[in-house]
Amino acid sequence: MDNKTDQKSAYRGAIVLAALFAAACLAVAFSISSGAVSISLADIWKYLFQGYAGPMKEVVWNIRLPRTLVAALVGLNLACSGVLLQGVMRNPLADPHIIGVSSGAGLFGIIILILFPHMTNLLTPVAFIGASGAAALIYLLAWKQGISPVRIILAGVAVSAFLGSGISALLVFYSDRVHGALMFLVGGLSAKSWPQLYTMLPYTIAGTAIALAGSTHMNVLSLGDSNARGLGLRVEVTRFAMTAVATLLAAIAVSVVGLLGFVGLIVPHTARLMIGTDYRLLIPATAMLGIAVVTFCDTVSRLLFAPVELPVGIIMGVLGAPFFLYLLRREAG
Repeated sequence: MDNKTDQKSAYRGAIVLAALFAAACLAVAFSISSGAVSISLADIWKYLFQGYAGPMKEVVWNIRLPRTLVAALVGLNLACSGVLLQGVMRNPLADPHIIGVSSGAGLFGIIILILFPHMTNLLTPVAFIGASGAAALIYLLAWKQGISPVRIILAGVAVSAFLGSGISALLVFYSDRVHGALMFLVGGLSAKSWPQLYTMLPYTIAGTAIALAGSTHMNVLSLGDSNARGLGLRVEVTRFAMTAVATLLAAIAVSVVGLLGFVGLIVPHTARLMIGTDYRLLIPATAMLGIAVVTFCDTVSRLLFAPVELPVGIIMGVLGAPFFLYLLRREAG
């Protein structure tokens, strides 16, 4: 009976993963084909794989394709960061943006953009340092003979507010330089191209690979600290390593797109409802759903009020805030 149940579960998981992979591919195709001028999927195929030199080739290769791929990596990074943080902290409301990790990356990113605009090549490592510092501070503040979900949220909100005050102070003191940081503050993908993609790609591959390799440890950790220790898991080492990976993934995304919120909250919950709590399936499902959601939302942000382009952070905020309130009420109940 158990074997049959396991087979059914594996079969269902494979179907869900295939469906999410198809959704991610469709979102990417929709993004590349949509814009001021629509491009057919047949022409996109020719431009990308057959060397076709049609009139829209430069638009596809140098504008839409790199931006779409950057959106896909941002979605993957933030979604995977969220699912890892929720697992490590055993808190369904954990999210890089809500608990302050993104704010740490954002503050350090704003410092580079406003005070040292000639050093933007350091944006990714500096954002990682800021995110790591915020994560460590939240962890220390929330620790009292163990981690409490309520303390994590309260510590995260406090740290996020503190770091947000630092961002606001910089904007006040250097108001003449605010325009360059505005898109960073709301989370936008405008003008993102191949350089940003090349910056993100190696970190994304490394972080995702470590997350997948640690999926079995995450399953054991979800049993609770005492049970995990009984099974031989080094709980604090695992928690620290997975938090570091989540911080890295969030920092990379923030360094490129800015303070894009709620992806790490909405996507893991939706994936969990679709595929269950086995992290061996949940992490890849979350990654593919993150690609689909952010890529689709970015396309909507480009098309909704064309030719005016909304930052994708506004679209995610409209979707994410009600979802967060729903989760909060459900947890409180």
